[in-house]
Amino acid sequence: MRKSTRFQVAKRDIVSFFDGYEKRILEMTDISRILEQNREFWRLPRNVGPSKFVNLLTENTKLKAYDFTFPRKTYLRLAWGDRSIYELALSLERDSYFTHYTALYWHNLTDQIPKTIYVNYEQRPKRHAGERLLQGNIDTAFRNPQRESKNVTIVGDFKICVLNGKWTNKLGVTEIVTDDNEQITLTDLERTLIDIVVRPTYSGGIYEVLNAYRRAAKTVSINKLSSMLRKLDYVYPYHQAIGFYLERAGAYREAQIQLLRKFQFQYDFYLTHQMKETEYSKEWRLYYPKGF
Repeated sequence: MRKSTRFQVAKRDIVSFFDGYEKRILEMTDISRILEQNREFWRLPRNVGPSKFVNLLTENTKLKAYDFTFPRKTYLRLAWGDRSIYELALSLERDSYFTHYTALYWHNLTDQIPKTIYVNYEQRPKRHAGERLLQGNIDTAFRNPQRESKNVTIVGDFKICVLNGKWTNKLGVTEIVTDDNEQITLTDLERTLIDIVVRPTYSGGIYEVLNAYRRAAKTVSINKLSSMLRKLDYVYPYHQAIGFYLERAGAYREAQIQLLRKFQFQYDFYLTHQMKETEYSKEWRLYYPKGF
């Protein structure tokens, strides 16, 4: 009996297996393990290896193969049935989660549907270098463009940007279930509001950041945000920018804004990079674009 015919004989059992399998997006290692564990029951010959098995599945079942080609790495993902671009993006790196503009979208803090999907997986823990901040270094850094990841691939109408951010032990990372019953992992509201200040270029720019702060005013916990910011322990004084956004949003109580004033103010800071004409907030020791 030909191997393709054996596959057809076993097809009902194979489909039943994948219909009940816990993972909906698989890698080749998953396929290899599944094949070896079930080969005898399905009566598939040894010359049906993982690659051939995938070909038979994609030709005869609802398994779909997706190649995601990034500058330094290509990911093959095998989806059982239709999966959203968001679910596929989260499958690329283990323990990854949505951040920045993508998290803004899922928290309903923007009216836009961002065409770049930001996925973060964390670096390994590093010993704190104890870096001493110098005003001249801050000034030089913010005269230049903010660094942006080139780890991007295009999938249809979307771009997927995979970030390798600092280790936080997934601080402020949570899960939600979408209207399509997909479970996704993303930064919570407070962590998102911190991240978008740190990387406004990944968040639609400073006006989108300000809009997000306004929309979040009734639901965000500034106590939680302040505590989380201290735990993140950034070298740069992002608390000055966050406090400025809270005040400029015009939607927060003085007691909430006061929590950011309790941080140290040792340096002049910048709302974003490469500003041409600026104004200066003495209260927050912060340069921001003229007219903002």
